[in-house]
Amino acid sequence: MSTFQRARSEDQREVRRQAILQTAAEMLADMPVSAISLNELSRRVGLAKSNVLRYFDSREAVLLDLLIQLAHDFFTQLAEQLPGAVDADDSVRARAGGVAAALAEAIAAHPMLCELLSVQAGVLEHNVSAATVAKYKRDGYVSLAGFTAALRRVLPELSEDLAAEATRTITLFAGALWTHTHPPQAVQDAYTADPSLVFLPAGFAASLERTIHIVLMGLLAD
Repeated sequence: MSTFQRARSEDQREVRRQAILQTAAEMLADMPVSAISLNELSRRVGLAKSNVLRYFDSREAVLLDLLIQLAHDFFTQLAEQLPGAVDADDSVRARAGGVAAALAEAIAAHPMLCELLSVQAGVLEHNVSAATVAKYKRDGYVSLAGFTAALRRVLPELSEDLAAEATRTITLFAGALWTHTHPPQAVQDAYTADPSLVFLPAGFAASLERTIHIVLMGLLAD
């Protein structure tokens, strides 16, 4: 039985929403997205499933909201730290390399964000309402705009449009590379038995750094 009483005010509703999101984050720290069910999430947060659905369309909507919170926090932190990762007097190639190394290290340090990015389009954007997707997209674009501005401060040679293309592409590659470097158990077992099968032997951070550097240098040459 639920330990919660019905929320009577907007503040109380927000407390409930944050409790659901925090519980989802705790579950995601211990299991993959595929193992998180709405029934188990409801049980752990102390609400009936029907009550959780008062706040979110579905399990996917919960995780989309969690993704946008994690992305907002990450990009805000990144905007503060990225300028310190490069020397403004260095060549553009050296600065691009410094940015690639700093971004790859920072992204790799946030596995929960990477896990959610890796399933964003294929899983999380399904079984949700158009209103939920619209809010997620709008909030996401605000966060990406901050990332774009931070990138242009260290690589002013990029136009605003090219910097925006870079941030979108980096975000997409982070999710894709995470998927390939964190495969299911059967794939891990196959790799252990035959290391020559490993698709990205350099691992996530090194592969992402190389990819970011290629993206930046390509756009700088555009």
